[in-house]
Amino acid sequence: MAKYLILIYGDEQQWAAMSPAQWQEFHAAHGAFAAAAGAGLRAGAELQPTATATTLRPDPDGRLGITDGPFLETKEVLGGFYLLEAADLDEAISLARRLPEVSVGHSGVEIRPVLERE
Repeated sequence: MAKYLILIYGDEQQWAAMSPAQWQEFHAAHGAFAAAAGAGLRAGAELQPTATATTLRPDPDGRLGITDGPFLETKEVLGGFYLLEAADLDEAISLARRLPEVSVGHSGVEIRPVLERE
């Protein structure tokens, strides 16, 4: 079985504007995804807003710089993830299609194979 990281991106302002009923629908869809993935679902979490992020990177002199917020300014931000074991990419795609973020205009899902070195 291969491992895939499913990254969920979207517009934080759009997510913040969702009604309780819309959130309930989203959570139900994520529950259906988790049920379909079964034991192959290894981990997953919704992330705090980007305003709570801390970024580490070297400054021009090679010293560690610590800044508040994400590395890049962008409208689409990483909002959550799942770590999934699946037989192949086709199975990972089939499962990821169940996520509500693939059917709303301000969101998207990225699937990346996990590199496993021996």
